[in-house]
Amino acid sequence: MNLPRFGAKRAAIMKPTETPKTYRVKSFGCQMNVYDGERMAEMLAEKGITEAPEGEDADLVVLNTCHIREKAAEKIYSDIGRLTKGKTQKKAPMIAVAGCVAQAEGEEIMARAPAVSVVVGPQAYHRLPDMLDKAVQGERVTDTDMPAIAKFDSLPQRKRRSPTAFLTVQEGCDKFCTYCVVPYTRGAEISRPYSDLIGEARKLIEAGAREITLLGQNVNAWSGEDDKGRAVRLGGLIRALAKLDGLERIRYTTSHPNDMEDDLIAAHGEVDKLMPYLHLPVQSGNDRVLKAMNRAHTADSYLRLLERFRQARPDIALSGDFIVGFPGETEAEFEDTLSIVDEVRYAQAYSFKYSPRPGTPAATMDNQIAKEVMDDRLQRLQARLNRDQQAFNEGLVGKTCKVLVERKGKHAGQWLGKSPWLTSVWFEGDAQIGDMVEVDMVEAGGNSVRGSLSAAA
Repeated sequence: MNLPRFGAKRAAIMKPTETPKTYRVKSFGCQMNVYDGERMAEMLAEKGITEAPEGEDADLVVLNTCHIREKAAEKIYSDIGRLTKGKTQKKAPMIAVAGCVAQAEGEEIMARAPAVSVVVGPQAYHRLPDMLDKAVQGERVTDTDMPAIAKFDSLPQRKRRSPTAFLTVQEGCDKFCTYCVVPYTRGAEISRPYSDLIGEARKLIEAGAREITLLGQNVNAWSGEDDKGRAVRLGGLIRALAKLDGLERIRYTTSHPNDMEDDLIAAHGEVDKLMPYLHLPVQSGNDRVLKAMNRAHTADSYLRLLERFRQARPDIALSGDFIVGFPGETEAEFEDTLSIVDEVRYAQAYSFKYSPRPGTPAATMDNQIAKEVMDDRLQRLQARLNRDQQAFNEGLVGKTCKVLVERKGKHAGQWLGKSPWLTSVWFEGDAQIGDMVEVDMVEAGGNSVRGSLSAAA
């Protein structure tokens, strides 16, 4: 079924419905989706729609989807079914599907799910308010156009009140790893203007942000011109942000090994506000597999790059991504991945079984790996990654560091926050959300560290 895009002829007319009074945005997947979900929520608030109270049904549900993993679309249909099961049309919420699944499979969603009123891709969600107006009149509307960065000009000013905030600086990907759908769902690499980013960062700080994480599919591919017209890369942007009063911490993710520049590496040793943490995916420790993935780096070049970061900032915590069971991966090649883990000793890492994505070159490669083989390899890999994360956390015990308090814990008087190394820390005592407190690291767990408010604070 070839459904037209928003702006052309539209799909079949349904009977009009009431304007939603409450909304809920449910975001799946990466941090960029979290950012996009926050911006959609801000637009809905500008339109006079309020967030549904916890535990209550919303009049409008936005499913902000991720297309990276297998069966992502089927999970969306399951969510749609849960939202509509046993409900009349009058009681069922209006449903909008956004994000990368919407971009890749928008026409199929409209054909398979009559309950969906709106389908909007990740580069077009700035048009969501207008699409909702048409949906209220009974139209089913789709917009999966991929305009330039101009969408950010249409978004409302940042008002999020939180001690931490995401700031998208770059979108899209030109790398075309053979397993990945991002170039097809997010488009080509594009950088937001320097002045826009400085302005948005100021708004976030005014709203209470003390830590900002810069986001991009390949965040270190960002480039622009500063306020004096000079060419600048991510390291220069970080140095400029560090001068903003009220901002105490800067992070960035996700990086690509091929876009690392000397100035960004040097910034880790020179900019106090840039936290000692680096997420740099490697995906495999074997060069043949890396070439088949079109990663354009080798295991050795990756290790040498990490060593340069450690020279610039000796206490840096390292994080990575891994895929096991890529088509044709042998046991010996998988062992190379285990070897790189043993050498790096990651503080944190993310690991996945290879998932064939329709339309990607790897999906049609010979020698697809059996599920049980991938299961076994993933378990063995995660055992080593968990070992190293536990060891890193244990290495923090006895240290005192600043923790940014992000939220309350489960128990009265308990607080949760992050260390400079992005370790989750919990402690009890007199604190408030947004405080930066000195905490003694007392006891390490696999996923967090128990702390105690420092007596010297």
